[in-house]
Amino acid sequence: MRNRFRLTTVGVLAGLGVLAVAGPAAAHVEVSADKTRAGATDVTLTFHGEAENPSGIRSERVVLPEGIAPGDVTLVKAPSGWAFTAGADGFTVGGKALPSGKDAEWKVRIAKLPDGETRLSLRTLETYADGEVSRWIEIQEEGEDEPDHPAPLITLKPGPSTAPAASSAAPAPAPPAASAVAPAPTIQAEPVANADEGSSWWIWLLPALVVLGGAGLLLARRRGRPSAQ
Repeated sequence: MRNRFRLTTVGVLAGLGVLAVAGPAAAHVEVSADKTRAGATDVTLTFHGEAENPSGIRSERVVLPEGIAPGDVTLVKAPSGWAFTAGADGFTVGGKALPSGKDAEWKVRIAKLPDGETRLSLRTLETYADGEVSRWIEIQEEGEDEPDHPAPLITLKPGPSTAPAASSAAPAPAPPAASAVAPAPTIQAEPVANADEGSSWWIWLLPALVVLGGAGLLLARRRGRPSAQ
């Protein structure tokens, strides 16, 4: 009986030890998105921070990944009495400490998710009323075991290709080739006969007429004279 009691006690203590070790690791801060494609716009992120300290959660500070500016984040929902404050590298939601054991849930809207990114880690610092800070900041590498304090992670589908799309405009027509049609032959005008060549014959005719006329006149005069006796 004594040995059985000892074994039972050892088993209970071992179980409590496992729970004590596993308890903190199970208290994650998790995040989900309503749009899970890279480059998506107006995306709502929902965070859930599990309470592991009985003093109650007082604030949650989120460090944004590269590609998301604090000015692109707006508050959608937070615990009653909590306020949203943008910082240099992220934002904080916080206020009066939540009741002991109550988880924190808040929502923010992101104007646009980064292009070309498929894993977004949002490191989060969870602060309790007694000053304790749980740092969920370890990056979860793809294909490796989850670290002890993993940062909230969003896995995205690849967005549309950012390569320039081929132009749909019809290519400009090639300049027309030289015409294969032979040029029309040039018609040479026949040379116009020289006007002097066609009309110079009268220059020679006129003297001949004058000579003939003179000879006729002279002959007529001779015929009209009486013969010498």
